[in-house]
Amino acid sequence: MPMKTLLLLVISIFIYADASMEELYLKNACNSCHGMYGEGMGASPRLQGVREEILLRRLKNLKQGVTRSANGAIMVSFAKALDENQTVQMAKYLSNLKTKIPDDRYDIEYDPAGDGGS
Repeated sequence: MPMKTLLLLVISIFIYADASMEELYLKNACNSCHGMYGEGMGASPRLQGVREEILLRRLKNLKQGVTRSANGAIMVSFAKALDENQTVQMAKYLSNLKTKIPDDRYDIEYDPAGDGGS
């Protein structure tokens, strides 16, 4: 297999894994507590950018019912629903998450037509 083909195959697998983990993150409504990009909200911790090995250890502990807080108890059922591969991929996905802010978001949110009041 030529090197270019192999490289494209590996890149495709990583892109697919990220897309499926993003889909799973949203499907399980993780974003409702941890934020759209895992930035954390209220009592829910930030997941974005936490080292992969730490996230993997936490997910494995949760799968076994081990949590560090009463709020973490809700996470046990979410973690138990992940298979072993999904657990590893989710830790990788979360550790690489970055907040994405579209450059044109102010063009969408700001309507220059109006009365000029604030």
